[in-house]
Amino acid sequence: MGKVQKYKVAFTGGGTGGHIFPLVSIIRELKEIVPEESLEIYYIGPKDKHSKEQMEKEAGKVRYIYTGKLRRYSGIKTKIQNFVDIFFRVPLGFVQSFFYLYIFSPDLVFGKGGHGSLPVILTAKIFQIPIILHESDIVAGATNQFLQKFSSETFVSFPQTEKINVKKLFVVGNPIRREVLNGNREKAKEIFNLKGEKPVILILGGSQGSERINDLFLSSSTGFLEYFSVLHQCGEANYKQVFAESNATIKEELRKDYQVVPFLNGEQLAHAYALADIVVSRAGSSSIFEIAATGNAGVFLPLPEAAQDHQAKNAYAYSATGAAVVFEEENLSPHFFLEKIKELFSPIEQVKIMEKNAKIFARPRAGYVIAAYIKEYLTRNE
Repeated sequence: MGKVQKYKVAFTGGGTGGHIFPLVSIIRELKEIVPEESLEIYYIGPKDKHSKEQMEKEAGKVRYIYTGKLRRYSGIKTKIQNFVDIFFRVPLGFVQSFFYLYIFSPDLVFGKGGHGSLPVILTAKIFQIPIILHESDIVAGATNQFLQKFSSETFVSFPQTEKINVKKLFVVGNPIRREVLNGNREKAKEIFNLKGEKPVILILGGSQGSERINDLFLSSSTGFLEYFSVLHQCGEANYKQVFAESNATIKEELRKDYQVVPFLNGEQLAHAYALADIVVSRAGSSSIFEIAATGNAGVFLPLPEAAQDHQAKNAYAYSATGAAVVFEEENLSPHFFLEKIKELFSPIEQVKIMEKNAKIFARPRAGYVIAAYIKEYLTRNE
């Protein structure tokens, strides 16, 4: 009996949940199509809440490295942070990446972008390890813009993706966790204790929540709850404040139509999507593709400070399909926001049209497509 061929794949990326969750999707799909005894999976990247919670479950071996980024805003604190990152953290990250890649000797490195992937991808190039990238946003991030010259292929989420070499570009969508497609509306009503007949608005603010979206809702919460039930993910750091403020401002007879939670894990989020009639969200690529895959109408409030204004560009590209509407924060008042949400339900149920268009746009098999490509790439010379 011959020795079993081992395929070793190192994944990298990080900085936000938007980098980690797509990697989780790809890793899970890869485990489905490559026998366990033939596959070794590593994660090398920065340590944060999402990489610790997710990668330590999914990857066979996890190694954390120091990373840093160049902050473009002003102030003495920023200058000190940039100095420490550029002259200490980033060089140390390169040393760590060199050591880990030398020890692991992977057959392929897959990079998701973000400052966390830079030292790993550059070190992989030094070792002449094949590199594949994925870019989530419609405007490629600065790291992937630089690193794409070293990759054999760069998968992208949007057909109109900017600043990626078209000769290396493959449109697959943004990988999503399969579990978010398995929600149940009736179970969700029990979990979140929202059992009324009003349409349900799910408010998200990205993996960390959004203070400004929280404030926008709370400023018009009474008006919202007269027409809708609201499930509100406010972010762990904001939970105590939002809980206290909502208790103080929401009328007692309307509280049955409101639930606030700090964070929704994968299973909870799946049920929340199943329950929602509209999802209000920032416009990160992961959020857009999850909302599309679950067939929900989307209302997007792009983060104005997002690098290269990529969230606004993501949102407008998606809204052009008829699956979502976009509001920019600058001119958005609580009353205007509420009235526009109400308009989506009358007189022609625009929400239903948006749901159909979301399903047309969705690419729920993106994780599988990338995993299948990785498998083919690893086995092509057998």
